[in-house]
Amino acid sequence: MTHYGHDLLFGTFVTPNAGAVDLAVAADRAGLDLVTFQDHPYQPAFLDTWTLMSYVAARTSRIRISGNVLNLPLRPPAVLARAAASLDVLSGGRIELGLGAGAFPDGVAAMGGRRLTPGQGIEALGEAIAIIRDLWNTGTRERVDHKGRYYQVSGAKRGPAPAHDIGIWIGAYKPKMLALTGRLGDGWLPSLSYLPDGAASLTGMNARIDEAAAEAGRAPSSVRRLLNLGPQDAGVEQLADLALTYGISGFIVASDDAATAERLAAEVAPAVRDLVKSERG
Repeated sequence: MTHYGHDLLFGTFVTPNAGAVDLAVAADRAGLDLVTFQDHPYQPAFLDTWTLMSYVAARTSRIRISGNVLNLPLRPPAVLARAAASLDVLSGGRIELGLGAGAFPDGVAAMGGRRLTPGQGIEALGEAIAIIRDLWNTGTRERVDHKGRYYQVSGAKRGPAPAHDIGIWIGAYKPKMLALTGRLGDGWLPSLSYLPDGAASLTGMNARIDEAAAEAGRAPSSVRRLLNLGPQDAGVEQLADLALTYGISGFIVASDDAATAERLAAEVAPAVRDLVKSERG
């Protein structure tokens, strides 16, 4: 039985289109913990995810909001840090920061972003996280300087401070990205459909994150384990098993259907919480 010590979160994964705002409002009213949005800035059929998140924050009152996950190569980290902190302040502390190294390099390049190899993308993500955390740290007046291979910041003033400790949740699958998640992330956010052996893959991937966290002097429990999954995978017993066996504490169901979100909040989430609590004693 694996337990990283986090309360269970239940959320939805929504396509960033014209219906996304109503779906987010429905999820908020239903009592879900989290609403998240894909981020593909090179896809003209989608609304811009950050603009959508801002609008959703204004239309909702309690639900947390995140990209799932934001495309870092098209979102400069220093600007993203200020944007995330600003929206966190305006929303009353409801923003989390899902980050990815940037899939679909052709689309990134078409929008003016750098075409990076997977290894370069991992290095760039590590630099970006350092910059983001530095700009959020207003406990010192020292300006931020970062002279990296991929990002340069020279004398940037810190702030604004977020309203709460924004979680940096990393979409990761390969060993080097999993290690980066263990070293630097507050959460791990993969999709069940992309795991090579389904849920069974979580054992080895968790171990890689745990090992990297320990090597960096961090407690493995400092990295929350979240999972994107489809409605067909969101049965009560299935989710409870993911929590008990693999330590998953964030369940994000991909659906553009308000009824699915309402059922998840009203029926599935309470039943999973009760079952997990009972099994853990």
